Amino acid sequence: MNFAFSEEQEELRSAVRRFLQEKSPETEVRRLMETEDGYDPAVWSQMAEQLGLQSLTIPEEFGGSGFGYVELIVVLEEMGNALLCAPFFSTVALATNALLTSGDDAAKKDLLPGLASGATIGTLAITEDNGRWDFEGVALQGTESGGSWTLDGHKSFAIDGHAANLILVVGRTKAGLSLFAVEGDAAGLTRTSLPTMDQTRKQARLVFESTPARLIGTDGGAAEGLTKTLDLAAVALAAEQVGGAQHCLDSSVDYAKNRIQFGRPIGSFQAIKHKCADMLLEVESAKSAAYYAGWAAAEDSDELPVVASLAKSYCSEAYFHAAAENIQIHGGIGFTWEHDAHLYFKRAKSSELLFGDPAYHRELLAQRIGI
Repeated sequence: MNFAFSEEQEELRSAVRRFLQEKSPETEVRRLMETEDGYDPAVWSQMAEQLGLQSLTIPEEFGGSGFGYVELIVVLEEMGNALLCAPFFSTVALATNALLTSGDDAAKKDLLPGLASGATIGTLAITEDNGRWDFEGVALQGTESGGSWTLDGHKSFAIDGHAANLILVVGRTKAGLSLFAVEGDAAGLTRTSLPTMDQTRKQARLVFESTPARLIGTDGGAAEGLTKTLDLAAVALAAEQVGGAQHCLDSSVDYAKNRIQFGRPIGSFQAIKHKCADMLLEVESAKSAAYYAGWAAAEDSDELPVVASLAKSYCSEAYFHAAAENIQIHGGIGFTWEHDAHLYFKRAKSSELLFGDPAYHRELLAQRIGI
């Protein structure tokens, strides 16, 4: 089995990296994280029209490019490295995957072309105020009357929920767990932006009061597709975490080479050497986990549920440790608002908790392999 990226995939990486160097420098990240929407619509359009990033994993029959999950891993790794402020993860890793796994061909035909073109910003709302990522925590109710559906309840921590014009909502009906599509400007929907530690990734609380919705898939039959969606999202997040961890490692090594203390670079001191060596080991191991999970997702392998939880738990801890050590190696300057180290630290911590923390995924992994 060959885990090396192909020449075309490396070219994709180079193109995305050049684009992000131009469109997502630290100054732009800081500007966008202070805005209400949290992204630049012009850059969002360029991502869709010039690079075709939003359409990457969508089949050609639904207006997409028809590439696999490995290409998405490449793109997300670069986005994590650049700390891109855009609703890409919510649209591609969450909304698109939820539709692709729903088994609803009519919904795919209607909704995926908009996501592929960048005209539609999407998200998936699962968690409620209880903060649970398993489906036992879902209490929002879906009610049918005369062939139409309405939703009542709330969702919290919906990524880019304030900006999305297509919100896929997980709710309960008499038949069981179901998936619904709600338009961003639907009647009875109230969206409130949440204050977050990681300002580069916006979240919202959504309140539904007799809000009209469209049933996606079958009534009560959403559990299997949503479980796979969360596994695919965990793999996508692991790739993004790898990119962020690599940035922290590169930043630490560069600083250790150039910061002179007591007449020599601090990288010559044993304590700094050990920190950098440990970071390198963890980042490379995280890459192995994320890349293997990406392969499993691309091949639709039976291993996906296992490796998704494995990659999410390991990459979460590797990124957080790299982000923390980056601050330590930089010393006093690393603690300041002016330095970007705190931006990666905050993204690392929020990503660690997204879709469940490492302990949650290790427990999930144990259940899935029958321990």
